[in-house]
This record gives sequence, C-alpha cells and structure tokens, in this order.
Amino acid sequence: MDDELTYKAAGVDIKAGYEVVKRIGKHTQSTFRPEVLQGIGSFGGFFALDNAQYKQPVLVAGTDGVGTKLKIAFAMNKHDTVGVDVVAYCVNDIICQGAHPLFFLDYIGIGHMDPVTVESIVAGVAEGCRQAGCALIGGETAELPGMYAPGEYDLAGFAVGVVERAQVINGSSVKAGDKIVGIASTGLQSSGFSLVRSIVFDKLKMNVRDFVSELNCTLGEALIVPTGIYAKLMADLTAQVEVHGIANISGGGLHENIPRSVAAGVRPVVHKGSWLVPPIFTYLQRIGNIAESEMYHTFNMGVAMVVIIPANQVDRTLEIIAANGEQGYVIGEIVAAPNDDSSLVLEED
Repeated sequence: MDDELTYKAAGVDIKAGYEVVKRIGKHTQSTFRPEVLQGIGSFGGFFALDNAQYKQPVLVAGTDGVGTKLKIAFAMNKHDTVGVDVVAYCVNDIICQGAHPLFFLDYIGIGHMDPVTVESIVAGVAEGCRQAGCALIGGETAELPGMYAPGEYDLAGFAVGVVERAQVINGSSVKAGDKIVGIASTGLQSSGFSLVRSIVFDKLKMNVRDFVSELNCTLGEALIVPTGIYAKLMADLTAQVEVHGIANISGGGLHENIPRSVAAGVRPVVHKGSWLVPPIFTYLQRIGNIAESEMYHTFNMGVAMVVIIPANQVDRTLEIIAANGEQGYVIGEIVAAPNDDSSLVLEED
C-alpha cells in the first residue's frame, strides 16, 4: 500500500544503526582493559573489578556533556574532537576525588543516523578514553527524528573510577599555609561557549573559517581545541605528593571551583598574573568588551586543574607536572577564613 508506514519512513533507519555498531567496534576495543569481560553489543557493559587490589574500594561516578561547543563542530563539520571533550569533562571531575578512571559510557542523540559522523564522534571518545586509561564499555546512539536540526546531535558521557576509601580526596585536609598549583589549560576547553558564540557569531558576525592573526589560526581552529585529560598526571601526583585538594576549573571558572575543594575554616587566595593567560582569552575579552570579573567567573583563564599541596612539596609537584608534559604554576595559597567564608579571593600579583 502506498500509504503504509514504516519505522524508516518515520525517520529511524535501523540498518544505519547496525552499520554504526560495526564501524565503532574497532574504536571501542582499542580502549579495553583486562577487566572488560565482553565486547560492545550486549545490553550492558561488564567490568570485573579486581578486589584483591583494594582494601576498601570506593567507586566515584561523574557525568557531563560537551554543551554548546558542539555548535562549533557542526559549523566546521569536524566531529573527531568533541568525543575527547566529553571524556575530559567527566574524567577530570572524578579524578578530583583521587579516583582512577575505570570505564566510560557515551550517549549520542542524533536526528538522522549518519554512520560516518557517528564513527567520527566515537573515535574521539575512544581517543579520550585511551588518554584517560579507561575502557569504553558501552553507550547509546539514539536516532531521534525531529529533535535536532539537520547535521546536529547531542553528546554526553558517564565515567566511573575507583579510589581506596582511605585515599579519598575531599578537601578535609586542606589547611592554612598550603599552596595552590595551577596546571595550564589547552584553551577554552568546553566552558563558556554560549558567551563565546554570542560574541563572535551574533555580535561580530564572524565565521569559523575567518583567520585571526592575533591567534595565528582560524577562529574555528582556536575554538575546537579539545580539553586536556589529566588522569595520568593526577595519578602520579597523588602517588608521590601529599595532595590535600584538587579542583577541575570548568564551568564557573576559578571562583566557583576552587572553593569546592577546600575545608571549612580556610579560603583560597589566587594571584592574577602568576600564570600565563592564553591569547584566546585576551582576544575574546577585547572584541567582546567583557569585564575582567566576568572573564574569571566564566572561563578557566588558562588554568585547567588546581592541586592544593603543602608548601614544602611545591618543587616536587612542579617536577611531576613537567615530567607529564604539562606546565604548572604556583598561583596562590590557602589562608584562614574569617567567619568560615571559603569564597575565593582574587588579588593582583
């Protein structure tokens, strides 16, 4: 019958979904650890935690998405880096508690199942998992006709890690006199993109292909740079240094995130000018006429992660950061907090 309805006619291509599963197999398998018991395709992912390694293992879970940075990927038709971002934003959260990432799951919601695009996204997720040392053991790709504009999708992730109960980092040991060490970011990472897009696309009518001499690259190239993943670095630090607190400087910037990693009775003091602010931030501030306070509340300003350590362990901490190929800066210290006000103090250096 001419008017006979099918799932495909309604917008869902099951065969394309099968092709996606075939395409992503090699990417997921490249992330597998010995604890993974079964490949992709079952109703759930199997991960056998070796309890012999732990006395009191505590699982730490986190979830996040890429947010409106995806709009940059759509405009550039470049989909192989946002997967790194989604892994980074989940993993960089759970390592703040001292956890070692174990496994990861992703979710892709897309209007039309394009196997090439989905494979590119998952390839990025797999790359992020390899960097983090965790296994991509499952996920979901949902074809949702009418939910997204043509060529658009949403991407979210879920990470699980493990830490010994006695080694959980929760800020309770942070004390006055501790030093704050910042680890350089790769740039914007994945935060503040609603403001970025408002400036460059809505206000200035720029294009991702526009070359920006101040940045020595196109606008799109500057904005799409993937977020750094710091799981190995944090594992090295927590194994060799007395780490009292860790903060992931993502959405909310320095002001929101560092106070979350300190105990009651103390507060962080950060000195502007004590680290190198990447050109992308000064460029956006200038062209967008953004107040400095807004910049520090919205963006990471060149600081990806923060570790809080005893003052006598600064040199060793910086050595470990450098050995991992990252740049570290002493950006502040912990002081006693009047009236238990743990809000961040941002001072001129």
